[in-house]
Parts: sequence; C-alpha cells; structure tokens
Amino acid sequence: MKEHSDKKIGWLSLAALGVVYGDIGTSPLYAMRESFDPGRGALVTPEHIFGVLSLIFWSLLLVISLKYLVLIMRADNQGEGGILSLMQLVLPKKNGTESKPDRSSIKSKLILLLGLFGAALLYGDGVLTPAISVLSAIEGVEIAAPSMGNYILPLTILILFLLFWLQSRGTSGVGKLFGPIMLLWFVVLAILGLLQIFQAPEILRALNPLYAIRFMAHAGITGLFVLGAVFLAVTGGEALYADIGHFGLPPIRIAWFSVVLPGLLLNYFGQGALLLSHPDMIQNPFYYLAPEWAQIPLMILATLATIIASQAVISGAFSLTFQAIQLNYLPRFRVLHTSETEAGQVYLPKVNKMLLMATVLVVLMFRSSSNIAVAYGIAIALTMVITDILAFFAMRSIWKWSLIAAIPVSLFFLLLDLSFLSANSLKFLQGGWFPILIAALIYFCYRVWIRGQRLVAKKLAEHREPLSEYVNNFDRSQYKEVDGVAVYMTSQLLKTPVTLIHNLEHNKVVHKKIIFLGIAIKNDPFVPHKDRLLVEDLGNGFYRVLVKYGYYQRIEMKNILNLWKEDDALRDYVKGLTFFVNENTIYVKEKSPLRRLASSVYVFLRKNGLPATRYFHLPEKQVFQIGMQLEI
Repeated sequence: MKEHSDKKIGWLSLAALGVVYGDIGTSPLYAMRESFDPGRGALVTPEHIFGVLSLIFWSLLLVISLKYLVLIMRADNQGEGGILSLMQLVLPKKNGTESKPDRSSIKSKLILLLGLFGAALLYGDGVLTPAISVLSAIEGVEIAAPSMGNYILPLTILILFLLFWLQSRGTSGVGKLFGPIMLLWFVVLAILGLLQIFQAPEILRALNPLYAIRFMAHAGITGLFVLGAVFLAVTGGEALYADIGHFGLPPIRIAWFSVVLPGLLLNYFGQGALLLSHPDMIQNPFYYLAPEWAQIPLMILATLATIIASQAVISGAFSLTFQAIQLNYLPRFRVLHTSETEAGQVYLPKVNKMLLMATVLVVLMFRSSSNIAVAYGIAIALTMVITDILAFFAMRSIWKWSLIAAIPVSLFFLLLDLSFLSANSLKFLQGGWFPILIAALIYFCYRVWIRGQRLVAKKLAEHREPLSEYVNNFDRSQYKEVDGVAVYMTSQLLKTPVTLIHNLEHNKVVHKKIIFLGIAIKNDPFVPHKDRLLVEDLGNGFYRVLVKYGYYQRIEMKNILNLWKEDDALRDYVKGLTFFVNENTIYVKEKSPLRRLASSVYVFLRKNGLPATRYFHLPEKQVFQIGMQLEI
C-alpha cells in the first residue's frame, strides 16, 4: 500500500514539474541577463557577479523555500491554495460561527479589499508570463542563426496560439505531457551549469550572503534596478500556492527540493562562472552556456519549457476565476471541468480567449523580452506583499500564534517583499503600469459585480414576503392543481420566490408538490457528501431544500437529483420535474455618472455570463423561465 502511495506521489511530483514550476523554471533565460542590463544594471565585474548571484541564491531560499514551501503553503483551505482561498480562510465569520463570512467590519473590508486586489494582480502575471517566457526562448535564434531575427515575433505569436489552444486538455493532461519535458529541462540546466562551475569553482563563494549585502550597500540606485531583475528569479511563487489543490503539498515540495532548486542554482552559478571569464557574453549568458552545436536543440527545448512556464499561470487564472464565480465575485462564465476526479482542474474558454488576446498585445507592444522584463515583476511583488499581510491574519486566527511569534515572522517577510516591490516600482513608467492597469480593471469588475448583485437582491426583496408565512396562508383551492413537481430555484430560502408569485398570478396553476431549492456556496472549498443536503417539509405539499457546495466543487443538477434519491422525503420526487428559474432584465437609472458607469458595466457583465439554466446544467425541456424588469 505504501509502495502504491509512493508511486502516486512520484507521478504527481513529475506532473507538478509540468504545471507548477514552469514559470520559475524558465527564469534563467532572462534573470541574470537583466541584472547586468547595459542601461540600468550592474557592471559585469567579478565583485558584481558574486553580489548578484548571492542575491539570487538567498532570494530563492528565503522567498520560495522558506516563505512559500514551508510557511505560506500551511495556510491551505481544506487542501486548496491561492490568494482567494487564503482570503476566505481568514475572513471573520458571522457570530463566531463557521458559516458565512462577516463582511461588515473594518477588518473584513480590509481583508476583502486586499484579497480581491491581490487576485486581480495575478491576471497581469497571467498575461506577461507567456509573453516574456516564449519571447526569451525564441530570441535564442539571434545567437544560433542571426539571419532569422525577423521571424522572432511571428514565431512567438504562433507558439502562443498553440499554447492557448492546448488549454482545453486540462491541467492533468498537460501535466502528463509536459512533466517529462520539464524534468529534461532541469537536468539540462544542471548539466550546463556544472560544466561552467568546473571551469571556475571560485564562483561558489557567492553562497556567502556578505556578497549580497556588500553589493546592495555600495550599488546605490543601481542596486534597486538589479534587485528588480533578481526578483525575476522568484516569480512563480504564487503559482506554487495556487496549484496546491491540483497536486497536494508533498509532491510540490519533493519536486522543488529534489529537482527544481538544484537545477536552478547550478545554472545560475554556471552563468556566473561563464561571465567571470567572458563578460562580453552578457548579451545572452544562458545560451552561451551551450556549445555552438547544441544551441538550436537548446532553443527548441527552451521553447517547450516556456510553453510550460505559461501553463502554470494560465491554469492558475482559470482556478482563480472559477473560485471568484462560485463565491459570486464574478458572473457565471462557462466552466469546463477537465478531470472527473480533481475538482480544481477547470478550463474557461472565455478567459482563455481574453488572456490570449492580451498576451499577443503585450508581444506586439513591447517586442522583446528585455522590454517586457521592465514591466514584469511589479504586480507579482505587490501580490506577495498582500499575501504576507493575509498570512499574518492566518497566523493569528487559524494557527493561533501569539503576537510575539507572528509579528517578527510577518515583518521579516514583509520587509523582504517590500524591498522587491520598491525595486520594481522604479519601472512603473517604463511599462510596470501595464499589469497594474489590468489588475485595476479586474478589481473594478469584482467590485461592480458585488455591488450590482447587492442592488438586485435589494430590489427583489421588495417583492417578497417570508416563506413560512406565505405557505401557512396558502389556499390551493384558488388555483388549478396539476400533477408533477415544481422546483423553484431561489437564492433566499427564507423569502417567497418571485417566480412562484408571478406564476400563480398569471397562470393560476399550482403543482401538487412544490420544492423551493437553494444552492449555497460555502466559505470552504469542499462540503462533505453527508452534509450537503438539508430538507424541510413545510406542509401542504411544500418543501424547502438547501444544497451546500464548496467553492471548488462542481455543481450540476443531475448530481443534486442523485442526492435527492438518498433522502426519504425527496426520493419519490426526482422525475416529472419542472424547474422555474428567475431571469430578470436589468435597466440602469442611476443619475451619478460614476454610479451609472458601474451599473452599466454590471449589466454588461451580466449579459456575458451564463444563465442559471446553463450554469447548473438544468434539463432544457423542463425549464420555465420567469422574469421581471428591474432598475438599478
């Protein structure tokens, strides 16, 4: 049994290489080069090479190994990670219960603001990572075959189209396809680095943190620019956390410490050793590590690796959007579940198209990986700062750490990430504004949707009365009774659905059995099967049914009906159902220009989302839609 478990962990670790570690695994293509950029970076001298390498080494150890792999990934929400999961985990609960989060307090509003904006920032990463990764790989053509320089942009765009086309295969399929390739990539990284380290073993002196401290102490403003470039070596940390639900913590840790970290460090130190004797090769030290005959095969392998690098952030964007939809922070987009066994493996066609268009736009705007590197980093650094703050709330409320323990640990990592953020902020006007603009637009959509849903709920409440009171006073003799079961879907089970009131007023027909069905998305990623269904017999042929799901779980009507078959009160009412669904038409009447804009955007988002009938996969021939016109 243990042997079987070890084998499964081994396969998951291999798959994690192909999904989780693509982003950080391709950083050697550009991180060292950008640190010595002729316009902004350090001079290619032995002292500076030791200083930059020391910064990279300790950044990987402190940010990725210690902060993410040891600390942050402890803050999983029933096995799920990512900034939205962390936000939901630390949001204060109403009346101290484990039910709904309390969003009214100042602390709750702060956590909600940080969590939603941090999630929005990850979309900027999802746009820039594919662009910089693929471009940096294809740019190797200029070294191996200078005459093909004009084909770099067309080849990059072609590969990006192929990459986004592959997304529909799902995380599991892509992981199995890319895992072995990524393993080969890290082995090649290690071999190329080792060959150079053997030529200049003194490069290992950079393991001493004093070189990093001395460099930052004497480099002045150049040190900040270099720190911004060094940060490129640790981008991908959030992907580790976001993808924890796909593979679990042990495979991700095993893959990092056994394969990824050794391969990265050996390659970075190999590049440093090369530059000690050949500072003129700073144009692209990664490709110069390889002999001339191996540069074209290395470029092909690097291209495959950068496709994988993009996969990590793209799958993370899908998971993030799915969570936001389930938690009602975004409208219902079409969601395809690409695995029958893993709940978090999803594909969203509309999000995929938007990411593709934005990524191609980035390539055409910036035209080189060095230009994109200027824009890259600021959004990720800000996300890491937000994660540090949310992790402090987790230390206090979840892990029950004392202030004496929580404050020093939080401050250490916060100061570390703030230094990276300060360094990247210098690049704001040179392109760093682009991912921040994307994040601002996404965050605006979050807030607009939350506000719009609240206004619609308030309007609908004006037409409702308490359900128990309505049922008690209900007189069936006033209507024509028909056979069958009517299912009225509602978001508020304590209030009478508007669909029922309108149906009875206009059609004068009542079914023998009426079920009020509410689907509640809980604050947790998963709700156990045994706790998923609550049934209340209201008398007179009325039933109130609540089905509870976690925000990572797949919701389909056929699965809900399977739950009904297990319940004594409902097992006879799974056939001959008619579903009554409320589909309202929203009009904007706001006079304030800003509020009118927000309401108009809400209407646009609502029109582009899926109706409940399609999102919950209701049987098409059994649905009756009733709506009303609402002004907000």
